[in-house]
Amino acid sequence: MQQPLPIPQPLPGDNAADGSHRLVGVHGGPDAQGVPVHDFSTNSNACGPCPEALACVQQADPTRYPDPAYTALRAALAALHGVAPGRIVVAGSASEFIHRITTWARLQGAAQVLLPPHSYGDYAQAAQAHGLAVRRRGAGGVDGAHDAHDAFTTLHWACEPASPLGTVDAVLAAWHADPTLETPGSLRVLDCAYRPLVLEPADPAPALPASAWQLWSPNKALGLTGVRAAYAVAPAGAEGTVLALQGLASSWPVGAHGVALLHAWATPAVQQWVAACLSTLREWKARQQALCSALGWAVVPGSLANYFCALPHTAALQRDLAMLRASGIKLRDATSFGLPGMVRLGVLAPAAQDALRAAWQAILGPAGRTIPHSTGSRETF
Repeated sequence: MQQPLPIPQPLPGDNAADGSHRLVGVHGGPDAQGVPVHDFSTNSNACGPCPEALACVQQADPTRYPDPAYTALRAALAALHGVAPGRIVVAGSASEFIHRITTWARLQGAAQVLLPPHSYGDYAQAAQAHGLAVRRRGAGGVDGAHDAHDAFTTLHWACEPASPLGTVDAVLAAWHADPTLETPGSLRVLDCAYRPLVLEPADPAPALPASAWQLWSPNKALGLTGVRAAYAVAPAGAEGTVLALQGLASSWPVGAHGVALLHAWATPAVQQWVAACLSTLREWKARQQALCSALGWAVVPGSLANYFCALPHTAALQRDLAMLRASGIKLRDATSFGLPGMVRLGVLAPAAQDALRAAWQAILGPAGRTIPHSTGSRETF
């Protein structure tokens, strides 16, 4: 039986004044128990690692410092995006850039950040570290009390596609319609971590808002999340802010292996490899969603990416997640996204999906209902 979606709850600690409930980092991937055998808790490209990118990383020379100005790398990334190198900011990771640009916004007098209804926790965590108020837009993408015309200087965040639901961020339409920010010092940042892994793209793919910074972290699309490196593309005319952000960085924020990964990302061969993965991921996703429905889980519709959320049919989710983890399977508890009772699942290959089904059957025990092995029915709500 499909279960109704729970009513999303406010995230704890969103109010920066509430010091007793500060957000702590909650992430998928390896943990104190080691590396999961089947890790559904991250959104890394399950077709990876990309052979060309992996070879570049393995051939990187760790005995030398990178160019501290990243001259050639910025030129390569600029060519990929069709912009001038002066609009590229190299970052140690997406999370590092999130904290760095939040620092810059605070120095410019920002009083608050405005976030999607559900989002990556580092946006709020970085804001709280600087004492900024954390506000959230409504599900329609706007919040009348805290929109782009608010009197407060604001750092606005969006994600394309949104995480954890994988849907289109509703605020993007407003950003396209109104490219101006009336409050001095305010800025918009679009997290593009999962844009390369959109499995159901529009034709042609919609343009990104010209007024927004773009934050790219290719390690997910390349299946190389252990290599930490990212970059941002500034809006036209923001070259001065690029220089300011470079001034806020430590020396050599990206090491030799990260430089190699980003250089590989900018090549046509690697871009073609990522594009060729999408049809496989699309098939695996349909199978995985059908399997979840067969388990009695309610699959949240609308995800365009290589991940989705589901509501497992259980009254003891934390216990069941712990039992799955003990069997080598990790799911991402979505409570920290403001979706208690739900899990986010990255799309994995059929063998991992079958392991999940077997482990869930084992949790149900002999008295549990029989889970069909057929995944031909894709039931969602």
